[in-house]
Amino acid sequence: MNVIRVLIIDDHTLFRSGIKLLLQRQEGFDVVGEAGDGLEGIKRAKQLQPDVVLLDLHMPGTSGLEAVAVLREEAPQAQVIMLTVSEDAENLLEALRIGARGYLLKNIETDFLLDSIRRAANGESVMSSQMAGKLADAMRAQKKPVANDASPEKLTPRERQIIAMVAGGASNKEIARILDLAESTVKIHVQGILRKLNLASRVQAAVYAVEHGLAAEK
Repeated sequence: MNVIRVLIIDDHTLFRSGIKLLLQRQEGFDVVGEAGDGLEGIKRAKQLQPDVVLLDLHMPGTSGLEAVAVLREEAPQAQVIMLTVSEDAENLLEALRIGARGYLLKNIETDFLLDSIRRAANGESVMSSQMAGKLADAMRAQKKPVANDASPEKLTPRERQIIAMVAGGASNKEIARILDLAESTVKIHVQGILRKLNLASRVQAAVYAVEHGLAAEK
C-alpha cells in the first residue's frame, strides 16, 4: 500500500493534534509535519514535499488563500485541500481558482475526510457536498458557466445517475457499491461524463449537476 504523506497547516494547535492523531491511527497515512501559520507551512511543504496538504483558510499572517498559490510553486506535487469552517462561496471559488484540489468543511465525518485525502492524492477534486450548490450560485452570479452550452441530454440514464451521486460527494468506490458496478466501470463513466460535457474535474461536474437540476436524480 502506498502511504500518503500529509502536512497539516492550521493555527489551532488542538485541531492539528486531533487530525494528526486521527491519521496516525489509520493505515496508509503518514503525518510528515505540521505548521501553525501559512508562512511556516510553505517552508515546511518546500522542505518535506508532502503528497497532500490540509490547509486552514483563516490564519494570522499569511492566510490559507495566500499560501495556496505559493504552495503550487514550492511544492507542485502536493494536492492542497482547504479544511475550514468557512461556507463562503467566494472563498471556495477563489481557492479552486488558484489551485486548491479540494474544499472541505471542518464538520465533515471522519470517513469522508479520509476518503477525500485518498482521492485528492490520486488527483481527484474533492468538496463537501453542501458547498456544490454554493459554488454553482457563485459561478452563475459571476456569469462564468462551467460547461458552455453542453446539454444534459448528451448523458445516458446511467451517466445522469452517476453525476447526481458525484454532486452528492460520493467517491467512485461508493458509487460502485451503491450501483453494484466495478469501480473501474464507474471511473470510465465519470470520464465519459466529463468528456461529453466539456468539463475538467469532478467539482465542475458537481456544479453542472446542480445548475441543470441533475443533483436530485439519484
